[in-house]
Amino acid sequence: MVAVKRLSTSDADFTARLDALLAFEAAQDENIERTVATILADVKARGDAAVVEYTNRFDRLTVGGIADLELSRSVLQAALDGLPAEQRQALEAAAARIRAYHERQKMEGWSYTEADGTLLGQMITPLDRVGLYVPGGKASYPSSVLMNAIPAKVAGVKELIMVVPTPGGERNALVLAAACLAGVDRVFTIGGSQAVAALAYGTDTVPQVDKIVGPGNAYVACAKRRVFGIVGIDMVAGPSEILVVADGSSDPDWVAMDLFSQAEHDELAQSILICTDAAFIDRVQASIEKLLPTMPRQAVIRESLSNRGAFIRVRDLEEACAIANRVAPEHLELSLADPDPWVEKIHHAGAIFIGHYTSESLGDYCAGPNHVLPTSGSARFSSPLGVYDFQKRTSLIKVSKAGAQKLGCIASVLAHGEGLPAHAKSAEYRLED
Repeated sequence: MVAVKRLSTSDADFTARLDALLAFEAAQDENIERTVATILADVKARGDAAVVEYTNRFDRLTVGGIADLELSRSVLQAALDGLPAEQRQALEAAAARIRAYHERQKMEGWSYTEADGTLLGQMITPLDRVGLYVPGGKASYPSSVLMNAIPAKVAGVKELIMVVPTPGGERNALVLAAACLAGVDRVFTIGGSQAVAALAYGTDTVPQVDKIVGPGNAYVACAKRRVFGIVGIDMVAGPSEILVVADGSSDPDWVAMDLFSQAEHDELAQSILICTDAAFIDRVQASIEKLLPTMPRQAVIRESLSNRGAFIRVRDLEEACAIANRVAPEHLELSLADPDPWVEKIHHAGAIFIGHYTSESLGDYCAGPNHVLPTSGSARFSSPLGVYDFQKRTSLIKVSKAGAQKLGCIASVLAHGEGLPAHAKSAEYRLED
């Protein structure tokens, strides 16, 4: 039997147990930190030569130069053309839906003119160049290519550089096909900290980017943290999460499989069911026991559910929503008979999946909204990746002669109050009297 923790809001120690369940700190392994720091410094100093050296070592390759690690556009096109018809159609359909959704996110500039002729506004411009990290080898995610590359291109990013490791020379055709569909400009078959370093610092061959996005392992996450400030990053993501709010009206097999869908990512993933019906929780437990033996990744699912999973019994849906907001999950399913009235009760979630037919997995691949979502409670202050992550806002200020008289007096008083006389004089010089 899978020993999923059971909590109830009626228990005296509920809050303490919930806090313990949610506690997750990505321990920064000192060995990883040292290794990454060394690689970053080496790539910064030696550029292409260091990138090739680390790639040959870690990916078991024997390339002579970095030119051998760049894939041409024709290689990407051949990967797309070589897909089985069913895979190509699915990839194209997903790409079209993701693009249609993100087209609606584009921000536009604006301005207004005051009575004295002063113009104020905001200008929107895309980033010049973005780096996209994509895991390679067995952990290959074409969906991540689409979710990261398409909003960048919709935003108007001029050049999108993708890095993807190919351990042992193994290339994933779906990943390359997705890059072709999404309009990626250049692809280098490099990975790990050396790829992040190359993107952040630039080499003779790999251009320096303005921002790095995309998932990776502990070394990649560590490298992204270290180069933040030199370049922008999307986020340092924690383990995947799903929280299902149920009232007992759904099929327990559906709910069990939805919990599996996150638990199969890795042992640290978190799957939680909040329910008003104790009998339904028992039915979901029975479905877990029935369905788990059919799962190829059953060992990972079992450990994830046993260590970080939970069933939480609540008095009513108001209480369920309050706990959901406390958790602020990456993925939140409202598996309810009448879910719509409860959507407005949710203030903190990466994405909300509404109703029995909206499985979280549809959001991962093809619904349209981005699947790069805040984790570890950061949905309290963070948002999904989107077009706005690849656009910058610049303030526009054009003060008229009349406006300078009014604003100059205000600025002078405040600047003197802050003890900054040069600021005050700068404004006062433009006053007529």
